Amino acid sequence: MTSQILSEQARAALPGGVSHELRYRAPHPVFIDRAKGAEKWDVDGKRYLDFKMGSASQMLGHCHPEIVQAVQRQAERSIFSADCHVLETEWAEWVNRLYPSAERARFTSSGTEATMLAIRLARAWSGKDRVLRVDGHFHGWHDHALKGAKPGSDTTPSLGIPQAINELIDVCAAEPDAMQKALEDERIGTVIIEASGANYGCVPLATDTLRALHDVARAAGVVLIFDEIITGFRWSPGGRQARDGIVPDLTTLAKVVTGGLPGGAVCGRADIMELMSNATKRNGIAPAVSHKGTFNGSPLVAAAACAAMPILATGEIQAQADAMADRMRAGMNTAMADAGIVGLAYGDSSIFHIHFGRDTIDGMTPAQIRSLPPVQVKAYRDGMLHRGVDMMAYTSGLTSGAHTPELIDEALDAFRATLADMIRDGVLK
Repeated sequence: MTSQILSEQARAALPGGVSHELRYRAPHPVFIDRAKGAEKWDVDGKRYLDFKMGSASQMLGHCHPEIVQAVQRQAERSIFSADCHVLETEWAEWVNRLYPSAERARFTSSGTEATMLAIRLARAWSGKDRVLRVDGHFHGWHDHALKGAKPGSDTTPSLGIPQAINELIDVCAAEPDAMQKALEDERIGTVIIEASGANYGCVPLATDTLRALHDVARAAGVVLIFDEIITGFRWSPGGRQARDGIVPDLTTLAKVVTGGLPGGAVCGRADIMELMSNATKRNGIAPAVSHKGTFNGSPLVAAAACAAMPILATGEIQAQADAMADRMRAGMNTAMADAGIVGLAYGDSSIFHIHFGRDTIDGMTPAQIRSLPPVQVKAYRDGMLHRGVDMMAYTSGLTSGAHTPELIDEALDAFRATLADMIRDGVLK
């Protein structure tokens, strides 16, 4: 069947024909049949260079043999029994060894669940309900994470969230002075920050700024959460906090931490994490913080994670991915200059972003950075996809340990051709 036929069939079974709102693309989504390394093929047989990589989860590349073998071996032993198993302990030991903030780890079934649990823990530890988040930073889709997720807005981009919950969430700019002023409200007991800056670094967060935000939160005595769901194991084996030496109280992880399977984790200070221990009783409740979840740390996911950890711990995969993203950013900037287009390819580690119309994003607000004309974004994404290059979201992409110079150069050829089309059609000048 073709992607078009499958999309028509899906719309009769799934709301909008998709399981995630960002997977829809006009006139219909692409249906992928198989993937290997940094490439994938749809049901129509078309090949794509992948710069989405499972929404940043496939750091080792699609179907890495060590991951495949680990899952196959575990599937023959036990798929799921809802019991403790040795792999979850081994996995937690890896996380605790690699992450400076981690003295204990607890697994969840997704990144959204990880931030939800971290916020619950922080509220329980601080005894305060209000949470301060940074403008435009993304922490999943649960009710306590959506206010402020859209840059420049303190409303929620969804119906169905009670106003009483929104009133518990405060939003500030990614500036130390702004955070310090917000924390004058003593009802706030938690600060959560996307360690890369908004939308995995589309709005960059300089190291000095992140350190200053950390220091402000420390001085206020609140619980500080770093959301490293994308930066974790990607910016270094111990995430951004290990690379730059900035340590929070709690860290949320997902995507790479599982070896690319569904799941997530919260790790952090033992005294806070032990609130989930059955031996910890507060206000007559034991454990003091309730955390359930049928598939937390499931054997299949843990097997994949334990296979990935020794590979990720060396830093070699991260170095390869970083080098390929650097090659991509440099090539994109050269291509735009050659075409006479004002624009900028930028990003940290293995991530790249494109901004058209300016050669710097210095001094721009998060809302301005994220407000390219929709016609430009669509023309760019459609042009690249038409040429067999699939990007992550907006104008962003990322690399993995499976990307090679040859694949990057092939993608840059598609980028040059797409720019030419955008100029021809008047989308870019």
